Amino acid sequence: MFGPKKADAENKKKSHLPYLDDFLLFIQANNYSPETLYNYERDLKTFELFLTEELNGLPFLEAQKRTIEQYKAYLNSFDRKTAEGSGADKKLKSGSINRNLSSLRRYLAYLIDMDHEVPVAPGSIKLLRMEKRHPQVAELEDLIRLIESPIKFERDKLAGLRNRAVLETLLASGMRISELVSLRRNQLDKSGRIFVEGKGKKQRFVYLTDRAKEHIQAYLDKRDDDLPFMFVPTRGTNVGMKNKHISTNYLQMKIKKYRELLGINVPTSAHSLRHGFA
Repeated sequence: MFGPKKADAENKKKSHLPYLDDFLLFIQANNYSPETLYNYERDLKTFELFLTEELNGLPFLEAQKRTIEQYKAYLNSFDRKTAEGSGADKKLKSGSINRNLSSLRRYLAYLIDMDHEVPVAPGSIKLLRMEKRHPQVAELEDLIRLIESPIKFERDKLAGLRNRAVLETLLASGMRISELVSLRRNQLDKSGRIFVEGKGKKQRFVYLTDRAKEHIQAYLDKRDDDLPFMFVPTRGTNVGMKNKHISTNYLQMKIKKYRELLGINVPTSAHSLRHGFA
């Protein structure tokens, strides 16, 4: 009468993750933040609960690659339970599922480092492909306002045209900030193709949109110099110097200023702007 219950209890005990407390102590001892420690504990308790409740007390060391695939499906369902054992009210995003899987991989790697047996290799646990985040309509509208803002806010008309062309080029090309500010006129051909020598002297071409080409041309048409750099200072001691171009710090500062003047919440740095709306 009591046999099955006792056997079931034994199975659930076997499904407990071995050396979990030691692992969490290791995380804590290596100066990880309290939040990171909490996430590891919660994620691993979720996996432990999965073995116990969903797989009828499957012992940890009997888990297989198929078990991991079942766990992925479980995390991606409304049937999953939280680490506290309560029901979930919404599906997890891919990023949250990957965090759970990464926690499990890190735990398995720790067990191997400590010469303990593991059921599957950490590297065999594949993460999900992340959904590409698309900017919301409101963000795109703010982005357009930001790109157009130099003409509105710059008292120096040439500086306004230049900064507008810079922002258009940044968004159109995805160039590194250092590549953009040091761009030379002879790197751009009539088709809108830019020859770039990047990190490690790797060479590549980037292509501009018609809109970016138009704003670069509008800026260059107002220039009355033959300086080699595309985007040159209009004020200060560097004006007219052949070896000077606008700096990355200047561009960062201007983007931040335009954003503050507009009262919008698009990325504040040129680097994040380059990546955020690609």
